[in-house]
Amino acid sequence: MTTKVAVVGASGTMGRLVSRLVTDAEGFELVASLTSRSPLSDMLAADLVVDVTLPAVSQGVVEFAVANGRNVLVGTSGWSSERISRLEHLIKDLPGDKPGVVIIPNFSIGSVLATSFAAMAARFYDSIEIIEAHKSTKIDSPSGTAVRTAEIIGRARAALGPVIAPHADQRARGQQVASVPIHSLRMQGVVAKQDVVFGGTGETLTLSHTTMSETSYEAGILLALEAARTAIGVVVGLDRLIDLGPAGTGPTSGPSA
Repeated sequence: MTTKVAVVGASGTMGRLVSRLVTDAEGFELVASLTSRSPLSDMLAADLVVDVTLPAVSQGVVEFAVANGRNVLVGTSGWSSERISRLEHLIKDLPGDKPGVVIIPNFSIGSVLATSFAAMAARFYDSIEIIEAHKSTKIDSPSGTAVRTAEIIGRARAALGPVIAPHADQRARGQQVASVPIHSLRMQGVVAKQDVVFGGTGETLTLSHTTMSETSYEAGILLALEAARTAIGVVVGLDRLIDLGPAGTGPTSGPSA
């Protein structure tokens, strides 16, 4: 069975990448390519909507899609826990069969692994900060990946309490998410990079992930497309779709946001 796909934000870098992958992938057909000037109703020719727009418009795109019974794959930043909670309630209140939304802050397998390792390390260090860098044209900060990393660290430390973040009232100390300070760089010559720095007695540990090409997203996009076509409800993170546990334990479980 072929899944018809509409890409919203098709003229952007990620939109062009997703469109190419959908066109080349078996079992998918690209039937609509929407830009900022396209009416949202153009997506209704599809079974699955891929949102790779901007944080300011993404919520409206997704809510329109689910209100019209379309499953959605979201690759746009800016989906905070509050926004995800609102979406979950919206889907819950819809009559009949419930559509599914898969939200992926980062399609890179390496990034997902680094975040998983950060959650593991978070229980052993009380001083934790995130430094993330993206190209100068990225509008939002902190990045969706950094926000999700901080939220996962916060959950991993739920029984331990907030991290140590002295002088957090000073602007140069970054924005705190789940008590973790995040520092954002927006620079020319950068695709994407994130360092999670852990400080302990007499030592530091740095988990670093660097994206050197958008091709690093291809495997994650294909995996997410496959999951989104049959998803029900809200699923957040590529870690929910791959096996990060011991052999044979299956994909990571737990709360969606």
